[in-house]
Amino acid sequence: MSTPTVRVLAEASEAARHCAETIAEVIERRVATTGRAAVAFSGGSSPNAMFDHLAGLDLPWSRVHVFQVDERFVPLGMADRNLTELRNRLTGPARIPPDHVHPMPVDSDSPHRALATYAAELMGVCGNPPVLDCVHLGLGEDGHTASLFPGDPALEVSGSPLAVSGVHHGHRRMTLTFEVINRSRSRVWLVVGPAKVDALDRLLSGDPTIPASSVEPEHSVIFCDRAARPPGPPRSPRN
Repeated sequence: MSTPTVRVLAEASEAARHCAETIAEVIERRVATTGRAAVAFSGGSSPNAMFDHLAGLDLPWSRVHVFQVDERFVPLGMADRNLTELRNRLTGPARIPPDHVHPMPVDSDSPHRALATYAAELMGVCGNPPVLDCVHLGLGEDGHTASLFPGDPALEVSGSPLAVSGVHHGHRRMTLTFEVINRSRSRVWLVVGPAKVDALDRLLSGDPTIPASSVEPEHSVIFCDRAARPPGPPRSPRN
């Protein structure tokens, strides 16, 4: 069974720094090769330290396009909106050109129209079908990644780079699908904290009952801290 590369760091801050440096390497390599890079970032609180590290690196930011992996359907500027921290901690401090920052259009009164709009934006930068250079992922305690939750109809979407989830923790969300996540050139996970032990164990065991196991392990690396990855082998895969 193929599994992602796992890098265990002593502290969450170290995991965040190594994650940022790996994404930076992807950006530098793609800009040197093609003249630009396209990266998608997940939300939540875990990536904040990673955003801070990444924003402080000397990178060719004027050639970087930033997309979102997922976003809640909440008003602009609210703390629940992933774009808020993404702008405050990364795209603003790094001075990424505003037209290179691609927020998910969750202010639309039609989620399905919003999907079509963002799909067109993805394809305009990343081709058809869209191929992102790097996708940053997190891992929920229930085994979700992006906004692809256990039992959600979005898991069954095919033929589209995007889907709209059901209501989770009070909000519907727009999310990249596994189709576009797995087509990306690289996937970089950041998983920290003791609350993630069980979910990470299940991911590394290839547990098919959690959505995160649907992410292709090849060209994927997981950065975690010791709190999230205690010593010992992962449990046996479930059938």
